[in-house]
Amino acid sequence: MPLISTKGSYGLAAICELSKHYGESVMQIKEIAANANIPQNYLEQLLGKLRRAGIVESIRGAKGGYKLARDPKKIKVLDILIALEDDLKIVDAKIDHPILNLFFEESRESLKDIFDISIMELSSYQNKFLNYTI
Repeated sequence: MPLISTKGSYGLAAICELSKHYGESVMQIKEIAANANIPQNYLEQLLGKLRRAGIVESIRGAKGGYKLARDPKKIKVLDILIALEDDLKIVDAKIDHPILNLFFEESRESLKDIFDISIMELSSYQNKFLNYTI
């Protein structure tokens, strides 16, 4: 089983789309789904979890939609993954081996450090992508 499921990947993609429009108008769910290539029904579930975690806000009405609840510089990738995945796990349960348990716990903490970057910091990957050649 992958460390990060489609929930986490799709959730990050949706937040990246919303971050492009931060401070502007709200985005409708169909627009987010189309831009991020996420099934709309699945996205609705993810945005509900992200709303309960305080990462996005929903606006009701004809001109309603979704927007980030706070500055993308203050939203960490780790926050999104924990909101959607519940936690980052290396293994499902502790095993009867204290050395491996220590190793897995340290690995989990290292993963948290890797994902402790803001959504805005992900923009550096856009530059890498644009400069990528085959």
